[in-house]
Amino acid sequence: MTAEELWKESGLDGTYEAWSFAQAPDKLADLVLQKIKTATCSAYDLYQIENEPLPKAGQYSIILNSKEEAVCIIKTIKVYVTEFRNVSKEHAFKEGEGDRTLAYWRKVHEDFLINELASVNRTFDENTKVVCEEFELVYKTN
Repeated sequence: MTAEELWKESGLDGTYEAWSFAQAPDKLADLVLQKIKTATCSAYDLYQIENEPLPKAGQYSIILNSKEEAVCIIKTIKVYVTEFRNVSKEHAFKEGEGDRTLAYWRKVHEDFLINELASVNRTFDENTKVVCEEFELVYKTN
């Protein structure tokens, strides 16, 4: 199903963005469907470089799998920017990955951010700003 088809089927009003998780899109989309993953993060610098607005509370997103098929719709409920070193254990738990600890989150996201920032000739350190987003699942395919 396409993002447009899922949006129409949902009956929701407004606008949406369609995207997939950068790493392991199928696995992470499945965690969203199970309501285990209720948060995500990204590199703040990428928004600046690409001149993209930060996500905002109240926005809808359609999550795509690795085949670009629409899987579900989430609604952003909270967005904040913080330094990598200040990401909380609560946020790490909400991301739903691995054993859901801050130590696991740090390892996985440090590797992810190093690669993401290297692609735009930026470096990572503990002071790197990240955009933390919390969301809720509002609609899924049957």
